[in-house]
Amino acid sequence: MFLVSEDVIRAEKVWIEDRWICIRLQDEREIRFPAHKNKRLAKATTEQLAEVELICDGTGLHWPSLDEDLSVMGILAGRVG
Repeated sequence: MFLVSEDVIRAEKVWIEDRWICIRLQDEREIRFPAHKNKRLAKATTEQLAEVELICDGTGLHWPSLDEDLSVMGILAGRVG
């Protein structure tokens, strides 16, 4: 039997800057992607984009009014929607 240990990458902060989704990871790296790369986020108002919150102990992002969720690992892999 093999045990696999995988580091979990978590976000500690998320914010919006000129329609870019900006994420600071717990290891102090920062990543960002443009809202237009995601179908739901592309149509969102600035106010709706700003409603983003961290979920699942920092492993995901959630936009309540847009019903959109993204995982931090997915974003790092280039899957932004």
